Amino acid sequence: MMQSPDPTVPTMQPDIDDDEDRLTPAERDARDRADRAREAAEQAALPYQWRQTLTDVDITVPVPKGTRGRDLAVTIAKTKLRVALKGTAEPIMDGDLHSSIKVDDSTWLIEGGELVIHLEKVNKAEWWKNVLTHHPPIDTTKIQPENSRLDDLDGETRGMVEKMMFDQRQKAMGKPTSEEQRKMDMLKKFQEQHPELDFSKAKVNF
Repeated sequence: MMQSPDPTVPTMQPDIDDDEDRLTPAERDARDRADRAREAAEQAALPYQWRQTLTDVDITVPVPKGTRGRDLAVTIAKTKLRVALKGTAEPIMDGDLHSSIKVDDSTWLIEGGELVIHLEKVNKAEWWKNVLTHHPPIDTTKIQPENSRLDDLDGETRGMVEKMMFDQRQKAMGKPTSEEQRKMDMLKKFQEQHPELDFSKAKVNF
């Protein structure tokens, strides 16, 4: 009878070419610039602008001059958001939110001729890739969390956020994340325990 693989040992597979590994620094930089340009164009095409911290999301929606609150139909639900001008056929925004929000702590108002929506996140250790799931995503690994104050977070949440920030920096530099490093360390230990095995053409499957 065949024995089941040991779940504590990282899965290994024959080495195959990795497109990311083959890129030169110049090629990687050019690709990143192209990705940023594409992302900026996609975000600019949306009918709103948005920004986020780890705790909340703020959305700004242009509305016709003279629009008042009573002219709008805004529905903020735990996992959905809908914004429409009353009397129009198509809503401005309508769909599933990236993640759950705290409805009671989320608000909207007309300010400076714009609709401003504030959404309070349930998960305060997560960057959103988009506001509505059917809209183009952003690359959350490039986010600089200068607006998020770690001192305001509890110990457990702060640890999660710091780990996430570390992993994002590692990915940006092409280095292993904390989980990938853990698997690599595990493989190294396994190699030391089994020197008779040849690992020269094997890699950790993340």
